[in-house]
Amino acid sequence: MKVLIPSALRSYTDSAHAEVDGATLAEVVAALDLQYPGIAFRMIDEQGRIRRHIRFFVDGQQVRDLAQAADADGELVIVQALSGG
Repeated sequence: MKVLIPSALRSYTDSAHAEVDGATLAEVVAALDLQYPGIAFRMIDEQGRIRRHIRFFVDGQQVRDLAQAADADGELVIVQALSGG
């Protein structure tokens, strides 16, 4: 699966794109973490849930469930919300 990495997480990947395998979104995130140690913690909390400031879009559709099936030919876009004041 092609993965688009947001700029805030590129310190882990040194690239805007990654390519990983996984049958579910959870497996894709785990594969990313194997390739780029520590990146999963920035997206997934200690309870195994997607962090509030992270959005996953699989093939253009927002996904909130890590059990969502992942297509090897698909695309995952990770979006990190910005905040400030």
